[in-house]
Amino acid sequence: MGTVPPVAEASGIVKQFDSTVALNDARITIDQGQTHALVGRNGAGKSTLVSIMTGLQAPDRGTVSFDGRPAPRPADRDAWRRKVACVYQKSTIIPELTVAENLFLHRLERGPLGLVRWSGVRRQARELLEKWAVEVDVRVPARELTIEQRQFVEIARALSFGARFIILDEPTAQLDAAAISRLFSRMHDLQQQGVTFLFISHHLQEVYDICDTVTVFRDARHIVTAPVKDLPRADLVAAMTGDAVGADHDRARRQPPSGASNALAVGSITSADVYQDVSFTVKAGEIVGLAGAASSGRTEVAETVVGLRAADSGTVDVAGVRPRPGSVPAALAAGVGFVPQDRHHQGYVPHMSIADNSTLTVPRRLGSYGFINGRVRDKLARSAIDDLAIKTPGPDLPVAGLSGGNQQKVVMARALANDPQLLVLINPTAGVDVRSKEFLLHKVEDTAATGTAVLLASDELDDLRVCDRVLVMVQGRVVAEMPGGWNDHELVAAMEGVDLNA
Repeated sequence: MGTVPPVAEASGIVKQFDSTVALNDARITIDQGQTHALVGRNGAGKSTLVSIMTGLQAPDRGTVSFDGRPAPRPADRDAWRRKVACVYQKSTIIPELTVAENLFLHRLERGPLGLVRWSGVRRQARELLEKWAVEVDVRVPARELTIEQRQFVEIARALSFGARFIILDEPTAQLDAAAISRLFSRMHDLQQQGVTFLFISHHLQEVYDICDTVTVFRDARHIVTAPVKDLPRADLVAAMTGDAVGADHDRARRQPPSGASNALAVGSITSADVYQDVSFTVKAGEIVGLAGAASSGRTEVAETVVGLRAADSGTVDVAGVRPRPGSVPAALAAGVGFVPQDRHHQGYVPHMSIADNSTLTVPRRLGSYGFINGRVRDKLARSAIDDLAIKTPGPDLPVAGLSGGNQQKVVMARALANDPQLLVLINPTAGVDVRSKEFLLHKVEDTAATGTAVLLASDELDDLRVCDRVLVMVQGRVVAEMPGGWNDHELVAAMEGVDLNA
């Protein structure tokens, strides 16, 4: 009797985007009937591997196989659907269509005249959902489904093509505890029917709750694959970070000015399904980190502080002033500077000049009666260019013509233009080169040294190293505070919701 081949296997995978190596001799083997976890920090290569294993991208080198046979040709999408499907964190269900239409889109049953036989489509949909025990009315528009129901519909749709290997990409990110429990129960039932899962999650406790095997990627490489029961939590976190347990990094510790007052006071803010009862303070001259996975609520809390969103309850005070909730102008007037999460869509206007972009927050300093004095604007811009070492021939160059690192420096210049009492940054070094990253983080420290309070929301460890203390959020709540001297191992474990003592 021969050995059963793996449901899916990737071997020797290399993928490079320009100068960025996304995968370097990466590999994974997923055995039949298992739930196999794939974990790693941001940038480890997980998303690139998924895109290759679903046929959306071809590797530069390496092979992918299913059931011991080579993967289909890239253009043969139907063949790929029969092998593998991915249920992403962001649903691919079309809200305006009914459940039945979503299940059989592009393959609707038709009669002799080519007209869709809707009664047949709905019957097929009901039979499919009954087969896989998904209790949803096939006639309702998909927008009326819960997130949990949409996931089950997507899984059923994938199974209808014949695929028995399902990739779940952060499936619990938007689910409450009861829905997560139901998802895990359904996964267990489907496993008994021969379905295999690749489970990607930032919450490592879920790996121990549901998975049989775990693979760790770090720095674009395969690090370890092991049975979950044989890999202690501390060893799993160490594999993700590359740090031994208890390892620390040398860092010069800054101390906020003694007796500094609170520049930010957040009091019991709550936003339904996003964050709950969050309270903290940031003193003048202090750098406080907000750490957590993508679904932790850290970004949303930072956006509440700067007025991009309003909490359902609770208070935000900036230097003794309580700006109107949900108002960016009110936050700016109170003394907030802001570097948003996505510079391309929130940080700058690409076809406007460096001078215009860097002074967007200080129109009153540019002239009187609504008119802009170009010489005043350009003088301010040149000062920012010098201060932030922006590589440009002059302030008139459109920001779209700059490199990513220099674009981010323009966004930082805009945030600092109004001499803020509080600087709020979300993923401030995302997508920039190493030199720009180091420069920006040094600028954060220099800004704090002048007495400006800094709130830095990120899951990048290098960003968080400049912080005097780090507040860790998991599923919308602050669960830990890490004082100066934290090590990567402890911080990552807290961010991933892992109890190292369990």
